[in-house]
Amino acid sequence: MLFNTYGIKNITAQDLQGKIRNNEDFLLLDVRTPQEHHAEAIENSYLLPVQELSFRTDELPQNKEIVVYCRVGNRSAFAAAYLARMGYQVKNLEGGIIAWNSAGNGAYARA
Repeated sequence: MLFNTYGIKNITAQDLQGKIRNNEDFLLLDVRTPQEHHAEAIENSYLLPVQELSFRTDELPQNKEIVVYCRVGNRSAFAAAYLARMGYQVKNLEGGIIAWNSAGNGAYARA
């Protein structure tokens, strides 16, 4: 990576599944495009495209952890680093939705 990650931590698809199973209080943030999100998304994720992040951060809770994902983890790593600089508690889904699906977790497609 060519940018400073500000010490953000990655989370695996398995660890994310555990957080969901345990009903932990966090925001799952999808930073892909609306078209990608519409095609498939992790259930209960909030769409905020990475290109809109800088002027929509007021939509994000400061009092809970945010787990960010994209397709393979690059855009989400950038977004997580940006949010960490802004003081958010944030983790990046390692491998993105591709790793999520490969780990046997289903993403849903919207009709």
